[in-house]
Formats: sequence, C-alpha cells, structure tokens
Amino acid sequence: MAAAFLLVGVGAWLGWFRQARELRTDPPVAADLDQFRLMPNAISGTPPESYFAQGKLYETDAYNLSQGKRLYAWFGCSTCHGDGRGGVGPSFLDGWWLYGPEMVSIVASIRDGRPHGMPAFHDRMTIEQIWQLAGYVQTIGSYTPKTAAPSRNDDKQTRPAENRGPAKILFDEGPAGVHPDQGPSP
Repeated sequence: MAAAFLLVGVGAWLGWFRQARELRTDPPVAADLDQFRLMPNAISGTPPESYFAQGKLYETDAYNLSQGKRLYAWFGCSTCHGDGRGGVGPSFLDGWWLYGPEMVSIVASIRDGRPHGMPAFHDRMTIEQIWQLAGYVQTIGSYTPKTAAPSRNDDKQTRPAENRGPAKILFDEGPAGVHPDQGPSP
C-alpha cells in the first residue's frame, strides 16, 4: 500500500515539472515574430530576437511541432508535398531546398508564398501558426535527429518519424553536383 502511495506521489511530482504549454503567445511577442529580415535574394535571413529569447520554441517544443503537424494536415499541404517526398510541390526529403532549410526561409515561403505554385498563407493563418507549421516542415526534411517530435500518426507509417532525421536516411549522396540556384549539394 505504501508503495502505491509512493508511486502516485512520484507521478504527481513528475507531472508538476512537465513541459509548460502556452496555448497563446502574448500579442507583442506574436507581432515581433512577423518582423524577421530576409536576405536580398529571399533565401535565408535573420529571425527576430523574440525567437531566440523563447529558445527556438517552434523547432524544439513537442507541443508546437504537433500543432504544426495538425496544420500541415488541416491546410492540405500533403496534396502538393505528400508525406514529404513531394508530388506536385517540391520534396522536403531530396536534399534540395530551393529557398533554404532555415526557419526564416520556410516561414517566408509559407507566409508570402513562392513563384510557380506556393500560395501565400498570411491571410489564412496567424504568424504563430505559420512558425509552428514551419517547425514541422523543417522536421520532415531534417538531416539531424531532434529531441522533440510531433505526435505519431495513427495510419500506416510510410517513412521514419520526423525526429529521426528521415531526410538523411533517404538522401542518396551520389556525385556532388552543382544546383544552379544554391551551389553544391548538401
């Protein structure tokens, strides 16, 4: 009986120290997330200071990655990008990120759209949702495993989990060619 009380006590104590979840970002912080700077060629750039102050929350927080995964399904991203292997839209797993794999580039692509098919979502999503979706998209094409991961799918698994570096597994290095927009392959 004492062991059961001890187990419940330890479980309650561990539950108290679980990862904190903020269900809504403060308005000044959310407004600052929209103030990132892109390079002149619209590839890469500098995230806002609040992104670093929060500890790169949208890349490292399981809750935000799960929200990004939900948004990926909800906004129909899989109709163009599939499960990350592409289709009508570009693949996240082939090693070629036309606008770069950095968070700022992915956020800019989602927010403002890109030529040749990527629509802008700035009028359909909040900036925080855009950052959450970008964090999830980055995990799909990640070359290094991450500690945090979104929730699992209930359907059959067609590829490794997002936090296991699936792009590294599927990328065939082959001869190092030159991509006309980005230079040598990764």
